[in-house]
Amino acid sequence: MLILRCPAQLQLLEETLRKSLPTTLPVLGTVMTVAKGNPASHEVLVDSWPHFGIVLTRLRPEEHRDPKDYYTNQLAVFYRDEGALRALLGGTEAVTRARAFQIVGMQDRLEEAVQEVANARGLKVE
Repeated sequence: MLILRCPAQLQLLEETLRKSLPTTLPVLGTVMTVAKGNPASHEVLVDSWPHFGIVLTRLRPEEHRDPKDYYTNQLAVFYRDEGALRALLGGTEAVTRARAFQIVGMQDRLEEAVQEVANARGLKVE
């Protein structure tokens, strides 16, 4: 996963996400916050750039205080391809299973995909 820090990249991503409202709303809000100074210490990750399949926003790893607090360990996701979501959840370091987390998204099949990946890995989803 690539972390977007460049203002031009964040602006282009913001414009792209606006075209898919309302499903991009959780991710778009964080992208806009990061582009405007990032007071909440979040980061924006994509699987590839500029033609991304998935966007993930999260608190910077160094800001995590409690590995059991899934409210502060919240992830927002928007994906164009369900396979990209499954790849993200199943085999990247962007989503670590060392701490509890919560995924926010507004797309169909998000919950089912998360449950299927968790079941395959023997993990509990609440």
